[in-house]
Amino acid sequence: MDKVVHFEIPADNLARAKKFYSTVFGWNMMDVPEMEYVMVGTAPSDENGMPKEPGSINGGMLERQDPVKVPVVTIMVQNIDQAAALIEKNGGKMVRAKMAIGDMGFAAYFKDSEGNAVGLFQRAQ
Repeated sequence: MDKVVHFEIPADNLARAKKFYSTVFGWNMMDVPEMEYVMVGTAPSDENGMPKEPGSINGGMLERQDPVKVPVVTIMVQNIDQAAALIEKNGGKMVRAKMAIGDMGFAAYFKDSEGNAVGLFQRAQ
């Protein structure tokens, strides 16, 4: 069973959104300028950034853009290419092709059968 492992929150003003979420919920923010991205920590994490508390996930924040115009959940899969084939076969549509995320792995986005944008993540082998 593939799990939800990450979320992304789009923002029109990243500084304002970072202040809001860190003040209201106590979340940690870490800018990743080379990716134009903010890593969001919602729970204590290990040295790999994985939450230590069962059921917790961390996320990210980025400027509002296609396909991330509303909050998005990301599902970890073994193989993005295989998941993409199943998505297309079952009424979904890939909207951003597989792309490398540093040395962590790969990401892609799809729209499900209801038009919702959802992320995919595949760990580096």
